[in-house]
Amino acid sequence: MDRNAKQDAIEELSEIFDNTGSVVIAHYSGLTVAEISSLRARLREVGGTFKVVRNRLAKRALQGKPGEGASDLFQGPVGIAYSDDFVAAPKVAIEFAKSNDKFVIQGGFMDAEVFDAAGIDALSKMPSREELIATIVARLTGQGSQIAQRVTAPGAGLAGAIEAIREQAAS
Repeated sequence: MDRNAKQDAIEELSEIFDNTGSVVIAHYSGLTVAEISSLRARLREVGGTFKVVRNRLAKRALQGKPGEGASDLFQGPVGIAYSDDFVAAPKVAIEFAKSNDKFVIQGGFMDAEVFDAAGIDALSKMPSREELIATIVARLTGQGSQIAQRVTAPGAGLAGAIEAIREQAAS
């Protein structure tokens, strides 16, 4: 790899580290091409990517960045899984690691927070951005319908009382 290619790779990694929700760092030694392709396809479904990186270039790309503490995780044959949604890449990586012993999660980072493998597992159990939005919308619409019921309840009660008086007067 010549100097220009290395500089381009550092810039690309720097952009990835700056603009993604989370980055999962894992050893992939012993995986077949088909297994890596399967991981990439799963990540692509959720808007993520898996990329094999050179450790020295990744460490350079992290210098001066909030996630610089993750530099120590770049040892041995390392690949990164990343996505804009901060839980999508960890969820897919954890699922893949459970079904494949050769894929070993080392840790990862999200902004300045550096996680070990247990932290990535905890991050994978959090609801996704879309799930959080759906929960908020459901709560807001539920409260809106409760307000509407409470506002119309006195009128409905009054209408029921008037109807009862009319029936009583008619008999």
